[in-house]
Amino acid sequence: LEILVTILNENDNSPVFAQPNLTRDVPEDTKVDTAIVAREEVSASDADLDTIYYELTTTVQDTDGYFAIRGVNNPEIYLQKALDYDKFNSTTLLLYARDRPVTSSDPTNTGTATITITIQQSDTRAPWFLPCTRIHSDSSVCISSPYSGRVNISEMSTDPLLLEPGPIYAVDPDYTIRDRIVYSIVGGNTGEVFSVDADTGNLTMNKIVTSPDSFLLQVMATQVNNIRKYSVATVEIKVISKSNFPPYFEKGVYNGMVFVGLPQRSFVYQAGDPSTPLVITAMDQDFPDV
Repeated sequence: LEILVTILNENDNSPVFAQPNLTRDVPEDTKVDTAIVAREEVSASDADLDTIYYELTTTVQDTDGYFAIRGVNNPEIYLQKALDYDKFNSTTLLLYARDRPVTSSDPTNTGTATITITIQQSDTRAPWFLPCTRIHSDSSVCISSPYSGRVNISEMSTDPLLLEPGPIYAVDPDYTIRDRIVYSIVGGNTGEVFSVDADTGNLTMNKIVTSPDSFLLQVMATQVNNIRKYSVATVEIKVISKSNFPPYFEKGVYNGMVFVGLPQRSFVYQAGDPSTPLVITAMDQDFPDV
């Protein structure tokens, strides 16, 4: 008697990932649609030989939508939205592999892989001159005010010039990179009167100024390892006459008189002389002819 036995396959195995835990470092400036984890690395196998259906989720709040899979049957993970290191620098993805569609009412076996993503900050921003004001909530842009200072005409100063709102100083806003900054004057330095220290940003004089004309310098801050990342700040230097003496009043006490009932903005007259308006005069020995 010949007996033919057919073994029926029972769905009693869960999909299995060859690597259930993966780690990837992703540069911040990675282009959208770039593959992050290849299909072969995250494909699951099923001993029951069922078709496998994939689903990708994230466990970190506010990181949805940045990474996705190519399709329900293609688990390749790719970048779906541009990254910003200031918004988040890591996330954890969960990739589910099921032997039935998500919408199926049949019993389903599931396997899970964990993908840890670490974002690496890229050199994406030019130097910021400080102090500066951030104009976006994501801190991606910081606007600085012009610098200003003054020098005395026909006088040579050997010390670094004092500027407002502070000394010339710039930083690399990509703070995990913190490239070194060098400074140079790229415009407005008529007659090469001024020079800037490449390392410190200190502004000094090379020669005296003989004209009262102001200078409007343009100072450039450049990253040492990426010269395409630079910023330019304006420095206004006013040329003034040196003041050795403080102003003084001709009198220590002035006495005046007013008449009752006069309208606003009426003159105050000298006490004892109702026909002569009271005049308060200050003098300055630095300007004897004024």
